[in-house]
Amino acid sequence: MMTLPNILTLSRIALIPVFVALYYMQPTYSEAPIFTWINFFLTGTYAAISTTDYLDGYLARKLNMTSQLGAFLDPVADKLMVSTALILLVDFYPTDTHWYITVCALVIISREILVSALREWMGTIGQRSTVNVSFIGKVKTFVQIFAILFLLYQQPFFGLPSFEIGVTLLLAATLLTLYSGFIYLKEGVKTFDS
Repeated sequence: MMTLPNILTLSRIALIPVFVALYYMQPTYSEAPIFTWINFFLTGTYAAISTTDYLDGYLARKLNMTSQLGAFLDPVADKLMVSTALILLVDFYPTDTHWYITVCALVIISREILVSALREWMGTIGQRSTVNVSFIGKVKTFVQIFAILFLLYQQPFFGLPSFEIGVTLLLAATLLTLYSGFIYLKEGVKTFDS
């Protein structure tokens, strides 16, 4: 069912290869320590991808266009978007000096895989609705997106240190990830005897 919200979700997935291509086109700090147009478009592309994450859900509810396809595609697009960005950030920031970015990325991606598997399990026993997205899960996604945007931007943002802000938000997102993952797991464990 090709509704406007589903088209937006698919466009989010389609923009991921563009985002990856822009990432590999950006110069390293040693080659160009100044802000470049590629860096601007890289951050802008991720901002556009993130905006469609909010917009598709809002339009689906507002226009009464919710669908099973949308319910399936939306979390898939979210996980692809966040996981791709985190893997690229781990690639960009050296592990020997920025090991905490790698640890946060591993925790967040592992949680996404665990929750996806849990949802699949719940779906097979007809109790998928017990692991619907919670408010804390939405807050976690919001914080993740801004953490990634600041870490991608790399330059001072209106005089504010974007790297330090990005790292702080990434650590907060990791804590929210662990907490929301625990909530999902707690609900899922109740059905393991089903």
